[in-house]
Amino acid sequence: MTATTLTADSKAGSRRAWWKELWVQVMIAMAAGILLGAVKPDLGAQMQPLGDAFIKAIRMLIAPIIFCTVVNGVAHMADMAKVGRVAIKALVYFEVITTLALIIGLAAVNLFQPGAGMNIDPATINSATIEPYVKQTAAVGFVPFLLNIIPQTFVGAFAEGNILQVLFISVMCGFALIWLGDRAKPVTDVIEVAGQMIFGVVKIVMWAAPLGAFGAIAFTVGKFGLGSLAKLGLLLGSFYVTCLIFIAAVLGPIAAFTGFSLWKLIRYIRDEILVCIATTSSETVLPRMLVKLEALGCERSIVGLVIPTGYSFNLDGTCLYLATAAVFLAQATNTHLDISHQVGLLLILLLTSKGAAGIAGAAFVVLAATLAATGTIPVASVALVLGIHRLMSQGLTPTNLIGNAVATIVVARWENALDKTRLKQVLDGGAGSELTE
Repeated sequence: MTATTLTADSKAGSRRAWWKELWVQVMIAMAAGILLGAVKPDLGAQMQPLGDAFIKAIRMLIAPIIFCTVVNGVAHMADMAKVGRVAIKALVYFEVITTLALIIGLAAVNLFQPGAGMNIDPATINSATIEPYVKQTAAVGFVPFLLNIIPQTFVGAFAEGNILQVLFISVMCGFALIWLGDRAKPVTDVIEVAGQMIFGVVKIVMWAAPLGAFGAIAFTVGKFGLGSLAKLGLLLGSFYVTCLIFIAAVLGPIAAFTGFSLWKLIRYIRDEILVCIATTSSETVLPRMLVKLEALGCERSIVGLVIPTGYSFNLDGTCLYLATAAVFLAQATNTHLDISHQVGLLLILLLTSKGAAGIAGAAFVVLAATLAATGTIPVASVALVLGIHRLMSQGLTPTNLIGNAVATIVVARWENALDKTRLKQVLDGGAGSELTE
């Protein structure tokens, strides 16, 4: 799908009735889900398969989309040095921003003190509920993470849906096509057409986005109840505020320095943000983000490299969550953490936050692994946040999404691969529903 096509679609979309906009339909579906979950909790909890089915339908498309997008982008770059340069720039940016996220998370949780006064005795906590997560911590770590980038088999990466493994294979295939030169043109043409076909399937699946949002929200409210929103309200409230502070105080100035309005970008990707909030998964909108950021004026090869890599290395919201939750648990269990302990925690999180790609419930698993690595905060205490992890995910996933959108534009500008005129034109137009045509 080309940027020209998207422009035509967005112009057509701007003339549609308001109720046909995807973000409106998702909001209505979310409101209906909240109502059902509150009025009939048992029935609301039974709506979980709707949300799960939508997430699975999108996830099945992620691997082929990344492969087609990255292979085609790298092959058309025809410059392996440029690929390496873009990757290094992206990783430098990711490390700086995620470090800032961890620092802000630590500062905010120390300021708000959400766990102070809870006086929880770790010995009284039932640790059986967290055993499935603790068992996975052995696989979390920087060295295992690097080794896991290389798949066992070529097709195994696609079967497992591991984003970094698919990205690794895609870059290798792109390099091979560069070496083949003109002989590779038939293959690149087929891959480009295949990519357009997959995006067509995404367009079909996204028709079910409101239904998926309805099921996911109905399940959350039905399972945990409206009271769960207030049970650990100070932690949730302080975490959501921390996410907003990070977006406004870090991403906002970066966007302004790069030459665009963050708030206009948020308006542009509002559909995807709402789907993230409802499903607590940023993977559900990865295919649309690839298309939208290219339509925004970012070079296709930049988008294809930065977005998939950012899904493992640039998880700003996840870093905020890890810092907040770890110190909250220390406060709740009266575990003393001085400055040296918190600096050590920061250094550990810089590694563990990058080592969770491909793990189910990654943020929670990494939290357990981090506590085990520090040896200071009782690992069993993570059971305190298990019940509201999904509610906290509704803050961290859209933060991850916005952070990766900003990162892509920044790297594209840094690489002189950004059409600034188009960027301004699209953001001023507020286009954001072109894939619902």
